Amino acid sequence: MNTDENPNPAIQMVDLRNQYQRIKEEVDSAVLECLNSTAFIRGPEVASFEAEFADYQGVKHVIGCGNGTDALQIALMGLNLVPGDEVIIPAFTYIATAEVVALLGLVPVLVDVDPQTFNVGLRHIEPFVTEKTRAIIPVHLYGQCADMEEILNFAAKNNLYVIEDAAQSIGVEYTFADGRRRMSGTMGTIGCTSFFPTKNLGCYGDGGALMTDDPELANRLRIIANHGQTKKYHHDLIGVNSRLDSIQAAILRVKLRHLNDYLSARRGAASQYDADFQHNEKITLPHRCAKSNHAFHQYTIKVDPADRDPLQTHLANQKIPSIVYYPLPLHHQKAFQSYQPSHGLETSEQLCREVLSLPVHTELDTKTLNRITSAVNSYF
Repeated sequence: MNTDENPNPAIQMVDLRNQYQRIKEEVDSAVLECLNSTAFIRGPEVASFEAEFADYQGVKHVIGCGNGTDALQIALMGLNLVPGDEVIIPAFTYIATAEVVALLGLVPVLVDVDPQTFNVGLRHIEPFVTEKTRAIIPVHLYGQCADMEEILNFAAKNNLYVIEDAAQSIGVEYTFADGRRRMSGTMGTIGCTSFFPTKNLGCYGDGGALMTDDPELANRLRIIANHGQTKKYHHDLIGVNSRLDSIQAAILRVKLRHLNDYLSARRGAASQYDADFQHNEKITLPHRCAKSNHAFHQYTIKVDPADRDPLQTHLANQKIPSIVYYPLPLHHQKAFQSYQPSHGLETSEQLCREVLSLPVHTELDTKTLNRITSAVNSYF
């Protein structure tokens, strides 16, 4: 017996090291091939990944870019929105969604979310549509789709664009009433995602992509992402410099082949959490929607606000990480004080006091999960 072995090693919120070790040979080979080609920018690896990801997603066009925030900005630029146009956004989300709206001189209209799904729905959107509203950005938070059918139907009737923020939900299917299934990020006018390392499909740096079925829009988005160029040194549009580099594309091609296994591992971990917490009345488990499956980008429980921070400290003392996504709604961020809503956002404010995300990733084993759930249950 090794007496030096730590019986309670620190647990990782996301274990990228061991995930890499399992696919090390594939990744190293792909990166070395890219290095030998020296085609580092707009190389064949990018085109191959875009085609393979489009096939996986069931969408006609994928445009790689520098990161998920850029994807959202390029999407808004591609739709010809002008300063003063209003864009409806959930108040309970990461700041990037609203940041790009404000950056372009558009008006972020912050609305509340559902207390069970954490996602925006039509009942939250419809009361705040005005003659200035041009777009809706539903965020598929924590890995589960918003109710896209009702949002899309409403948007079509009111001539509104729908930009999906699918940064946390790649690999998720949404089922329409007629039985049609579409992947997260492929249902709206444009879908946007991030390949940040901790995402369901993550690279080893920054990366992002846009998705659309519209060929003319796809061409416009691709031009905007490349300095507005139609051909080299001919700039027809005001654009940005946002490129998915070839090395990251090579890594993503490898990891895309493993994505379904990664999703299965996340869902397996979530199922064990559910089973171990099912009799704990102090914990509200993540809600499952009938129309959408769940990627469990985050496994997020709700607890009484009086318990949330002490529980987090209790876990930290046992080398178990946890994170609050998100401690402040957007309208409480200092950067958004000039965009204060005239209506209440009570659910978003309450969720910021209740939510706690536990470790969930592709490398969790039963022993580690038991240690986490025992620690949580022991607090109560």
